[in-house]
Amino acid sequence: MNSVKSRSLLVSVILFGITYSTSTIAQNQPGKRASKVPMYTFSNTLEAQEAELKTNPLLQRFHAAREAQAGDPHRPIYHYVNPEGRLNDPNGLCFWQGRWHLFYQAYPPEDPRQHWGHVVSDDLIHWRDLPPALYPDPEDKCFSGSTYVEDDRVIAIYHGIAEGTMVATSSDPLLLNWKKVKGPRGGAVIPFEEPGEPKYPYRIFDPSIWKQGDYYYALTAGQKTEGPGGKPLRAEFLHRSKDLANWEYLHKFLEDDQYGLVGDDGACPYFWPIGNDGKYIMLHFSHMSGGKYMIGDYDTQRQKFVITDGGDFNHGPVGPGGTHAPSAFPDGKGGVIVIFNMNPGDNPPQGAARWNKWNQLFTLPRRLTLDASGKLNIEPTGDYTSLRRAHKRIENMNLKANHEIVLDNISGNAMEISAEIDPLNSPLIELNVLRSKNKEEFTRILLYPKSGYRIKDGPRKSKTPWVLHGAVSIDTSFSTTLPGINARVPETANVRFRSGEKLKLQIFVDKSIVEVFVNGRQCASVRVYPGRKDSTGVSLRAMGQNANVIALDAWQMENIYEAK
Repeated sequence: MNSVKSRSLLVSVILFGITYSTSTIAQNQPGKRASKVPMYTFSNTLEAQEAELKTNPLLQRFHAAREAQAGDPHRPIYHYVNPEGRLNDPNGLCFWQGRWHLFYQAYPPEDPRQHWGHVVSDDLIHWRDLPPALYPDPEDKCFSGSTYVEDDRVIAIYHGIAEGTMVATSSDPLLLNWKKVKGPRGGAVIPFEEPGEPKYPYRIFDPSIWKQGDYYYALTAGQKTEGPGGKPLRAEFLHRSKDLANWEYLHKFLEDDQYGLVGDDGACPYFWPIGNDGKYIMLHFSHMSGGKYMIGDYDTQRQKFVITDGGDFNHGPVGPGGTHAPSAFPDGKGGVIVIFNMNPGDNPPQGAARWNKWNQLFTLPRRLTLDASGKLNIEPTGDYTSLRRAHKRIENMNLKANHEIVLDNISGNAMEISAEIDPLNSPLIELNVLRSKNKEEFTRILLYPKSGYRIKDGPRKSKTPWVLHGAVSIDTSFSTTLPGINARVPETANVRFRSGEKLKLQIFVDKSIVEVFVNGRQCASVRVYPGRKDSTGVSLRAMGQNANVIALDAWQMENIYEAK
């Protein structure tokens, strides 16, 4: 591959015999859709880029915006929240030259059409703002997509509103300079049909990309109307290209899809190998039921994804407060790293400060792997342990049946809790967080060791036994006393427990988000908006019969936005 030539312009200023470099404003393309946001070009070495970023006006503006919002009681301190304006889908997570990069749909205040915002991290936890990566023009808005990393460049593929599928490339150290690939008509590489042309047999939005042999493959989201009663079902449409500019349509990609709901669509797809047994995973988003996944076999001769399993990351409606779109990248060890955005759960009036400043946020990164039976495991990842402070520990605590125990020395609204609990014969373990002193507000985390779905994991006529799974549920019915908060049906997910297995929890509480990981196999997440300053407590209860807390560790979590 030929490296992309840099667009960088360099200005040198000599003061007192010292030469300083600064980025320069590039003239936006003269197209009718050019962005009003300043576009900067940067040098091609890491040292020069870092020097230019120190004086970049956009980054100075981002810093001021973060300081102005730091007092918001619901704004997280260790989950990523954009510095200004709204945030939507995360896009293009990738690992390039020793750093993690993540992009997202940003809405700059001077031109609130979607641009690709940009952050960088050494550890997937401490994120640093960078200037926007992709600006509209010739497309009207830069919607969702993904990236593919080659030895000498990163390829971004995304949906350009009013144009079609767009491709851009970058090769500099911090992925600051991007060049768009021109398609057959000068804009999109997979354009919409022109007026008067026959309707194309595919949809074009939210593409993902990979390479096999001499071909790049682009998977674009959409629906087909071949479901029951002519109702829509999710579909993905496959194109291929040798040069990124000219693409050939092949066919619908999914086969034997039995794991979606009628009405689901396959937005924001990400397709990649997972595990060591030749399986593939396709992460995606449904505008009806939130983040989802499918697992199966990639038939490379027919270029079809034959689906054998599937499930959800969001366990209810897409909103309010649901787990939204994924952005993913392989970890190089057979797993896949994924980050989602979380929908808001409050309902401020139009024009209110919350809508003007921020609403959505990102989950912590999750590592997805397959167990020996091919089922999905979900664990938190990234260097979140570096945030831990003020450790507290409880060991061998008896939970007397039907008696709530408040943990007097453990509290907080930005904390991590790690617990191992033996439920013994109790059918329900309840752990409350963000609990006010007199329980006017609390968020209930409910663990049912033997009350999940009864599933037969094998062919219908096989002797595979029925398996009785457990469940985790997060109930936000009592999370807030504030007006203007939308109620969410309890977020309830099945969990695979082995016979006699202890409950192992990792709970991340961060102002307005709660994420609960259970035994490395499941995660449930919600948005919450406590209104009371004393809603920081933690309590435990066992229903019906006694249980035992083997160990419980709690930490206060550090603010990733505060300078060290």
